[in-house]
Amino acid sequence: MRILLSNDDGVHSPGLIALYEGLKGLGDLEVVAPDRDHSGASNALTLNRPLTVEQHLSGFRSVDGTPTDCVHLAVNGLFREPFDRVVSGINTHANLGDDIIYSGTVAAATEGRHLGLPAIAVSLVSDGRNHYDTAARVVRMLLESPRPFVLGPRSILNVNVPDVPWEELAGFRVTRLGDRERAEGAVPMTCPRGKERYWIGAAGKGGDAGPGTDFHAVSQGYVSLTPVHIDMTRHEALVSLRSWVDSLQASMGDGA
Repeated sequence: MRILLSNDDGVHSPGLIALYEGLKGLGDLEVVAPDRDHSGASNALTLNRPLTVEQHLSGFRSVDGTPTDCVHLAVNGLFREPFDRVVSGINTHANLGDDIIYSGTVAAATEGRHLGLPAIAVSLVSDGRNHYDTAARVVRMLLESPRPFVLGPRSILNVNVPDVPWEELAGFRVTRLGDRERAEGAVPMTCPRGKERYWIGAAGKGGDAGPGTDFHAVSQGYVSLTPVHIDMTRHEALVSLRSWVDSLQASMGDGA
């Protein structure tokens, strides 16, 4: 098995290092990650300048770009041998519910999926204890399964792991995405030159966080496994929208 590892926290992130160490011996591992923290980068792709790739003594490669850039370059140019799958993480914080819209961790996985590879995004729901080894062990267990699970086209598996020792995990739960309440307000500050600046406010708490959601599973000590489909079409609205558009078109004819 040939596996591409990436993330959004940067090439020196402890989560990425733990993932690499935890998957050693499972296959041929290659690491291509941003040269710095790109949390919140979502699926941004750098198109206005060339990208620089650096190889480190560890064998890891870094890119002066986004997580999406990293996976795109790795799959489409840096290596001659193809990959079998992409694993993105281990993110230093949760990627639950609405988080996946902004997440560079999830974006790296979805870029792999766009390029035809099965992909997993994995995050540690950190409370400061930093049990990255638990999350790495979860990923290894998923990859070593004698019965590989296929999600289907344009889909990834979003995995969130409680920040506990392996022995304290309650198990696995298949979940849907919850959603967060409105984010906290922007935080104003004054820079040393006297100009006003703003920090983006903290994410809201789980609004839709009941049973069945990723929020609820993790709060109960379970690993949350959420299949995420990249098709963002609101299929349930197609019929009513067509009816509405038909009425618009009819009114255009009346006006003529």
